[in-house]
Amino acid sequence: MIIPHCDDLPSVCARVSRSIGFMTVTLFPIRLFIAAFMMLLAWPFAFIASVGRSETAVEPQCLWRKLVDVVLRTIMRVMWFAGGFHWISIKGRQAPPAEAPILTLGPHSSYFDAIPVTMTMASIVMKAESKDIPVWGTLIKYIRPVFVSRSDQDSRRKTVEEIKRRARSGGEWPQIMIFPEGTCTNRSCLITFKPGAFIPAVPVQPVVIRYPNKLDTITWTWQGPGAFKILWLTLCQLHNEFEIEYLPIYSPSEEEKKNPALFAHNVRRLMAKALQVPVTDYSFEDCQLATAQGQVRLPVDTCLLEFSKLLRSLGLKRVNWEKLLQDYGKRARSLQGQRLSLEDFGRFLELPVSLELRHMFALFDENEEHSMDVREFVIAFSVVCRPAKTLDTIRLAFQMFGAEQDGAITESELMCILRTALGLGELKVSRLFRAIDEEDSGKISFESFREFVDQHPDFGEQYLYSDSAGFGSSSPSHATNGFCADFSPCEQKKLD
Repeated sequence: MIIPHCDDLPSVCARVSRSIGFMTVTLFPIRLFIAAFMMLLAWPFAFIASVGRSETAVEPQCLWRKLVDVVLRTIMRVMWFAGGFHWISIKGRQAPPAEAPILTLGPHSSYFDAIPVTMTMASIVMKAESKDIPVWGTLIKYIRPVFVSRSDQDSRRKTVEEIKRRARSGGEWPQIMIFPEGTCTNRSCLITFKPGAFIPAVPVQPVVIRYPNKLDTITWTWQGPGAFKILWLTLCQLHNEFEIEYLPIYSPSEEEKKNPALFAHNVRRLMAKALQVPVTDYSFEDCQLATAQGQVRLPVDTCLLEFSKLLRSLGLKRVNWEKLLQDYGKRARSLQGQRLSLEDFGRFLELPVSLELRHMFALFDENEEHSMDVREFVIAFSVVCRPAKTLDTIRLAFQMFGAEQDGAITESELMCILRTALGLGELKVSRLFRAIDEEDSGKISFESFREFVDQHPDFGEQYLYSDSAGFGSSSPSHATNGFCADFSPCEQKKLD
């Protein structure tokens, strides 16, 4: 996403490479030094202003605290200026906390999205571990964030309650700035908003941000360049553009107050219209699924993303998925491959027949025989619930498909297992099966499969991807997963 394909644009690539090389030894170290110096300069002011603060109440903004706030904003602006953000385009007007206690920002695509945070000194929601980071932790505590503790099982409820308390304080607390997407995307669309910003049922002000740079060195997502590479390339640019637009305050209707998902959907629609980008029903969890670093990566055209959406619509993707998975696996094994009708499938899931259930059933009724093998559903359910633990899913599949006497499976059963685990209609596994079945017995056990995977950690690249459709012609490690077109920032971004 940062440098175009050199096969297509050799002269451009050469110029870009020379420019980056020159800036790396000249501009980059200077900018990096100034940025670090500004953060160190800001630290004592933030530390003094944070001493003695209550975590449950807001002190009156006395003169010296106002001065500290001005000083910190100035220091942060100098830091961004030194980083190449020479001027910032601002459209609209930021509403006061009493009118809009929550600011919803999007799209979220980079740690440079911290620019509006330092401009407004609004509170943000972030993990509790951040406050222990030297220097940075003190600066973070100054803006009075809502901390989320991963070690606290009740953290989500407490976070929502704290957001409610601040949002309903009548403007006493600073505004809370929330990125409702919950993860970084490449700004080509808006994914499903998380409901946290909308549960308090108070007016929100949508805020959209743009980076209209000719060469995108800003975007930071899972499959793209690392954090330092993004910082390096951005600081090597002479100028980086940034735009922020404050949209009109959105006050929820009575229906939206009772339905945070509807509230979030309508706000997202307004923001997408302002950005002139589409929306997608894929969520943060779907992004995790699509980019999970398991033993076998998902292909470009996997249908597991659609499967994940249907799970949510059926109410099955819940916190007790471990118990559900164990129960489904046990009952599926007892059926011994017996095919189920739509009604039987509903009884298996203990759900009534609905439009969503029909869509789910259709995913596994490939030949339109009005029947399905429920073991395939369990495999897909396992992948969606634990995408980074492919071998655990394969083990469960062997337990459901394996013969009673030795737990071994045939080539056709391996094809069914891997095809379902990858969300594909077709998959060739003959070369893989022969490589594992060295004795040519016609069957393989899970132990032999796991041993082969241990010896060939990249077995998918050699035995699956090269023979099967659906994985794309590019390097497998760079393939995207078909939603939010070019969701990964790896290689597809073009010069404007």
